[in-house]
Amino acid sequence: MNGDTTLPEFSRAAVVRQMGRPVTIECVPVPRGPEPGALMVRTTACSICGTDVHLSRGNLSLAVDLPVILGHEMVGRIVAIGEGAERDSVGQPLAIGDRILWTHTACGSCYWCTVARQPTLCENRRAYMYENIEKPPYLLGGFSEYGYVLPESGRIRVPDNLSDAVASLCSCAFRSVMNAFENLGGLDPSEHVAIQGAGPLGILAAAVARVAGARSVSVIGAPDDRLALAREFGATHTFSIQGTTHVDRAAEIRALTEGRGPDVVMEFTGHPDAFGEGIDLVRKGGRYVTVGQLGGGTTTFSPSTIVKKNIRVIGSFSGDAKSYWKALQFASAHLDRIPFERMITGRYTLDEVNTALERMHRLEEIKPLIVMS
Repeated sequence: MNGDTTLPEFSRAAVVRQMGRPVTIECVPVPRGPEPGALMVRTTACSICGTDVHLSRGNLSLAVDLPVILGHEMVGRIVAIGEGAERDSVGQPLAIGDRILWTHTACGSCYWCTVARQPTLCENRRAYMYENIEKPPYLLGGFSEYGYVLPESGRIRVPDNLSDAVASLCSCAFRSVMNAFENLGGLDPSEHVAIQGAGPLGILAAAVARVAGARSVSVIGAPDDRLALAREFGATHTFSIQGTTHVDRAAEIRALTEGRGPDVVMEFTGHPDAFGEGIDLVRKGGRYVTVGQLGGGTTTFSPSTIVKKNIRVIGSFSGDAKSYWKALQFASAHLDRIPFERMITGRYTLDEVNTALERMHRLEEIKPLIVMS
């Protein structure tokens, strides 16, 4: 093992023991060192994702092995390197003190990893924030002073010009956006794009669509301050859902798009009813990408709409090491023209995690950041 041999016995961490109850700060065991292929990190920051809020409240459709450490958008500095873990997933050398992002695991040997080449669907996948803290290696969540990078996890070194705050955005939030554009298959400069949702993912998607050369980028959502930020990130038009109906908004957007509707509609809301609105909005022969639907809610829609309009409906889940790398590279390259730091609306200590979660639930924060002391 290379690195710090004086690791503490315990790491303070934000733990969910019962959904719907406040998160508790507990001392979780620190492994005595990384196994081959693994890394130990000192977490520097972890931004809060909407999924964190849903999990803590019990509104998530994914399996969770309680108790867990909350958080999965973490960035940290390497403090110990296991044998064979001296390079990141794209071949960059790693050293003690380097900052990294790390991914959920993929086994590399199942059908989804080897034949389908879709590692986010790996049948042996392990995900940070969903693993029981009472089983080794314990530290598989972001709101913790220390973290453990599993041997099967991708890891990407963070470019020097990115702050911890922006790097954390490039974890779950931005990598999900990059994976969505990968699944979409590219944009043509003649295409109009509409984005459902003015949360972090929708705002970041507006930036990517605009840089990709979309003819127009419309963001549909609320509240007004988020729509204003979406314009700063590249949205050419914004449409508030407050005090308006889908019929009204659709009419305006169709007028903007020569009466046809957007060529591409991307959903990042997490609200089931947005699905029906999205397939109604997209033009005939267009593409509809849904990313935000991870809750347990349901909705009613007419499947004939998909058939009669010849729509391609694309689901996009999570993101692999490639998506993390692309997010970091995009942020690093466009730091001077896109105000990424403006998305971080509040900074909190680990002990203030419940306050940060509640403020995000009430839409008083766009992307709060937990900063480790």
